Amino acid sequence: MPTTRWIGIPGAKKPSRRARAENKPIFLSIGYATCHWCHVMERESFEDEDVAALMRSTVVAIKVDREERPDLDMLYMAFCQAMTGQGGWPLNVILTPEGQPFFAATYLPKESGFGHTGLKELLGHLYMAWSTNHQAVIGSASQLLEAVRVQLETPAGTADLDAASLETADTALTASFDAARGGFGGAPKFPSPHNLLFLLREWRRTGRTPLRDMVTSTLTAMRAGGIWDHVGFGFHRYATDDRWFLPHFEKMLYDQALLAMAYTEGYLATGRPELRQTTLDIFEYVRRDLTSPDGLFYSAEDADSEGVEGKFYVWTAAEIRELLPPEEAGLFLAAYGLTEEGNWVSEATGQVTGANIPFLPVPLDRFAADRGLAPEAVAATLARCRGILLAAREKRVRPLCDDKVLTDWNGLMVAALAKAARAFGDAALAERASCAAAKLLAALGRPSGRLLHRLRQDEAAIPGLLDDYAFLAWGLIELYQTTFDPKLLSAATELAQTLLEHFAMPQGGFSLSADDAEALIVRQRVFFDAAIPSGNSVAFFVLTTIFRLTGRQEFRDAATALSRAAAAQVAEHTASVSFLLCGLSQLLAPAAEVTVTGRTDAPDSKALLAALAGRYLPEVTVTVDPAMVRPSPGSAGPEPVRRLSPRRTPCWPCCTLSSPKVQGGKPPGPKHSPLDPLMPLTWLRLHDVLFSKGFPTGSAPGGSRRRSLRPGVRPPVGRHAGGAEAGVAFGAGESKQRADETQATRPSLRPRPARGPGSRPGAASSCRRPCPGCPRRTGPGR
Repeated sequence: MPTTRWIGIPGAKKPSRRARAENKPIFLSIGYATCHWCHVMERESFEDEDVAALMRSTVVAIKVDREERPDLDMLYMAFCQAMTGQGGWPLNVILTPEGQPFFAATYLPKESGFGHTGLKELLGHLYMAWSTNHQAVIGSASQLLEAVRVQLETPAGTADLDAASLETADTALTASFDAARGGFGGAPKFPSPHNLLFLLREWRRTGRTPLRDMVTSTLTAMRAGGIWDHVGFGFHRYATDDRWFLPHFEKMLYDQALLAMAYTEGYLATGRPELRQTTLDIFEYVRRDLTSPDGLFYSAEDADSEGVEGKFYVWTAAEIRELLPPEEAGLFLAAYGLTEEGNWVSEATGQVTGANIPFLPVPLDRFAADRGLAPEAVAATLARCRGILLAAREKRVRPLCDDKVLTDWNGLMVAALAKAARAFGDAALAERASCAAAKLLAALGRPSGRLLHRLRQDEAAIPGLLDDYAFLAWGLIELYQTTFDPKLLSAATELAQTLLEHFAMPQGGFSLSADDAEALIVRQRVFFDAAIPSGNSVAFFVLTTIFRLTGRQEFRDAATALSRAAAAQVAEHTASVSFLLCGLSQLLAPAAEVTVTGRTDAPDSKALLAALAGRYLPEVTVTVDPAMVRPSPGSAGPEPVRRLSPRRTPCWPCCTLSSPKVQGGKPPGPKHSPLDPLMPLTWLRLHDVLFSKGFPTGSAPGGSRRRSLRPGVRPPVGRHAGGAEAGVAFGAGESKQRADETQATRPSLRPRPARGPGSRPGAASSCRRPCPGCPRRTGPGR
């Protein structure tokens, strides 16, 4: 099929000009390199000479890679779903020369049959309609455009998101949860890791254990199922059944990144070592098969090899016996559910195929116990078998590797590596993340501060989209929280600033494309998550986190506008915006902002950072401020200014430690936005954050159980035994409190009684170190 690749701004104009000059409609086919049915349609139709000749005479044909132009894909997918009630790939859309669609379908066979219109018949009908009823076709396209525009261009909202939205999402996900097999809904079953990340945050916020249990059972079931590659590691895209057994065999970079985050956070929330090991195994697969020589990450691996889906991944029992010693072969066959006749049935014929997909019918510890074997010995034997089989599998014809490097998906992998490096204390993972981040900024960043979307064979192209800026900023934030390199925070802040300047919509939220990008028929603003979180969902997390790290008000304002713009859609489809609700859940949980005021390589600082990183604390942000380090006795130089962050400095043990909010009640006065200053952190709550696996929030500070790292050890606040100072600035919103003064006494955990007439209940009558404008300031100037 002769094609014009419509993936750059200059090339976008040529097909339209040609279509107008020849008075032909545009046939737009959108797919991607690892799409099974895209390849089927390509072989059946686009490579067929008769079909090619018919297309040349009736339409202007264009092929688009949806991963290079997700804005076009989302736009025309919305039209396809509006016209047909469904969507998928390949996505085939017939357009007027102006780009307005009037027909859409997914896979089209070459010939008609079984109730489906074939491509050849469709092209004949299309030619007749365009030739004889041209104006009616144009009118129909205009009407459809207006109808879909109303759906895509959502009005501005005014309401704030609140805890009710979180509760609604909790209920919806709980109702769709498959208690027997893990996951949500039925077949086909997608991993949807952002749902798992949300539920973990809700467990942290509410203390409801069933929310965490849904996550751990899903993570365990996926690792045991055929959706996991038990020989070479990594997750396939989704399961075609409801028990995670029969996968669609393609492997996507974004799945590896998001699932690695889910397994990392699952490990932090539960301490289960198998979840940590799964994360490391994902990264091993990515290192081996999806990493470029310069440390960036390829997009995907195809499902097909030699024209057969899954052929690279399946095994016969005879192959296993040929490759492994007899005793080990028998153990492997039994452990991974392989049979002589094959363990799966062909969807086309309904017959067993003789091929096997490795999976775990029972957990390995139970498998070992049933045979009277030591679990460690069984695990070692199976690991040795997997190594032999992997080496043999590498000699097969490999599936196609889509070797383009996408900024947004690479940003996800940087975030996953950085998060795991912090959680596991793994310097090698941090180095991989740092290398990838540096290469991304060098290869796909422009001197103007703008990004490009795609890199392939040293060619960087396509103006960056919302997801590129938001996802890469997320990766840089996670990496900053791991290495504390201030350049990373600066780079993330610059990307967020570009979002505000070029992607912000007047009614709140962000458009998929920049204001100076190629103009499409509709400027889209998408809040719903799909296989990956939406750009707006990630932008909400990025903006609120950067606000907490830098105190820059414009980011808080943009996040507030985004949340209000999304409120109506959140109310209607709460479970479809789970990653946006991740950010909201973190905001509504008691927040802590920790500033380490010493060198990160000092033993006491390292101990504090390890204590924070080794626990599931999604509501905590950590910064390291070298300017706050006090010079050692006898050293030259003045004592640095006592500040907490780039924000204003509050007075030292001022109002927040003795406010009624400390008791866990609602703050007095009108209802607050989720972005207003949150519940402040007292000494006791800081102890909860550092020394407990989780605490039910909203209760009085004394009501949560605490567990020290060592008996009798107090929270690591103030001067440490080594002489270095690793103070902690903590609190919420715009207010932080310091407790790193060497002569500070433990602040009261209860509101101080009012002193003197007219004083507020629970307020101190004076401040030890009042700041200008403090309502409790007394004496001269007040």
